[in-house]
Amino acid sequence: MNNILWEETVPGGNHWSGVLRRDTALRLTDLEGGANVAALFYNREEKLERYNMPDTLKAQHTAFLTAGNVCYSDMGRVLCSIIGDSVGWHDTLSGVSDAALVAEKYGTVNFQTHRNDMVRSGRDGLLIELGKWGLGKRDLVANVNFFSKVTADADGNLHFQPRHSKAGDTVELRFDMDVLVVLSTAPHPLDPVSQYKPAAVKLTAWHAGTAAVDDVCRNACPQNQRGFINTERFYAGSGRRSC
Repeated sequence: MNNILWEETVPGGNHWSGVLRRDTALRLTDLEGGANVAALFYNREEKLERYNMPDTLKAQHTAFLTAGNVCYSDMGRVLCSIIGDSVGWHDTLSGVSDAALVAEKYGTVNFQTHRNDMVRSGRDGLLIELGKWGLGKRDLVANVNFFSKVTADADGNLHFQPRHSKAGDTVELRFDMDVLVVLSTAPHPLDPVSQYKPAAVKLTAWHAGTAAVDDVCRNACPQNQRGFINTERFYAGSGRRSC
């Protein structure tokens, strides 16, 4: 790929945030196997507009995400589309770990005693990144857990599939709006592994272009077609950046 904009690695148990422009794509690569990336998405221009899990699942008649799906905002617009996926299932239901869960499962290991080997919950990692953009606890919403698979049985119990993702697996997101992306690589809250050793993830960004008329994500279902129309109207004739 000759049009890479930048690459960087987020170590396991860390966090990252940044703005991905409309027409830009981001590949997440599981470098070690068993990664989990908790992700939140916000409209860069108006951060009160953000990823909406119920609308995303309801509109596409699914309980998980994979290639061909999109992530909707609470305004019915498409924040980003999954244009590539070697994993096949990304959890949308389980949320993130908090400090109490991490302390119970892994013990208390802080920066003062262990420096970069400290343990941090997904929630705390997301809050650290949100704080950099003037956001906080009230802005935490249901997130996507990329690379993780959770199923429900007939009684409604959730079951985590260990090491669902293998080393080298990827998921690729095309951003259909200018989006603030907030990530945590802390372990999935339902991961039964008792040792805190979350996998590192590589981020790769490149120019992908806008969704064409025959785009797979656009045409996956009628609601997606309407979602893309809503998104394109947001940029058309408004002076907003569109490329």
